[in-house]
Amino acid sequence: MILVVDIGNTHTVFGFVIGSKIKLHWRITSSLARTEDEIGILLKDYFAHSGHKFSDVKGVCISSVVPDLSQAYVWMSQKYLGIDALIINSDLDLGMAVNYRDPKTVGADRLCNAVAGIKKYGKPLIVLDFGTATTFDCIDRNGDYLGGLIAPGIETSISALHRRAAKLPLIELKIPDFCIGRTTEESIQVGILRGSIHFVEGLIKDIRAELGQSAKVIATGGLAKIIAEKTEIIDEVDPFLSLEGIALIYERNKKN
Repeated sequence: MILVVDIGNTHTVFGFVIGSKIKLHWRITSSLARTEDEIGILLKDYFAHSGHKFSDVKGVCISSVVPDLSQAYVWMSQKYLGIDALIINSDLDLGMAVNYRDPKTVGADRLCNAVAGIKKYGKPLIVLDFGTATTFDCIDRNGDYLGGLIAPGIETSISALHRRAAKLPLIELKIPDFCIGRTTEESIQVGILRGSIHFVEGLIKDIRAELGQSAKVIATGGLAKIIAEKTEIIDEVDPFLSLEGIALIYERNKKN
């Protein structure tokens, strides 16, 4: 029974894993102001609400892209569970080679997505993660992590446009079936949301030309389902791919 923690720029997602299955999961904001006590009490309450004991946790594994927040979770694990948490990084046994020029600079979330993607869907593979940033991660036919690309996330783009242009509103996350917007809201929806489909399709075409046409495309992250419903280029949507990757890496690296 392990606790897996995925600390993202906007949200932190927890998963309670029994065996290889995610039995429970929760999402909270990734607030830098949270202390180890706040986190510990929140998790105790979540476990109790679900009919489980927080003390049942026997291992903790953390993937984080927010270094300033990671330490609070490490301290929480030590104080409330008496466990030294395992922090995901490229030096661990991942079961794959990382062929980034500097492996230490690859985001932990990207490594977790790749590890779980290979396990579940094979190789070659392209994993899309629609979060604060939109990332593409590429695994070749040998199962080696090659790299990929990073772009602003969809909600990040919408928020930035709203902040920088006073008359442009925040919009509903709905993809229009038309290309010519007749209102400001529709115009932004077409430009950013519908535009994201062409962005994904065009880049997947280019990546497959380098990686191999047989590469499957798996999507994860908050907006994966919305995008996948409008394009046939995404083969599967897997909302908890990163959590499963954290659990797999923990199993490969846990101390007996």
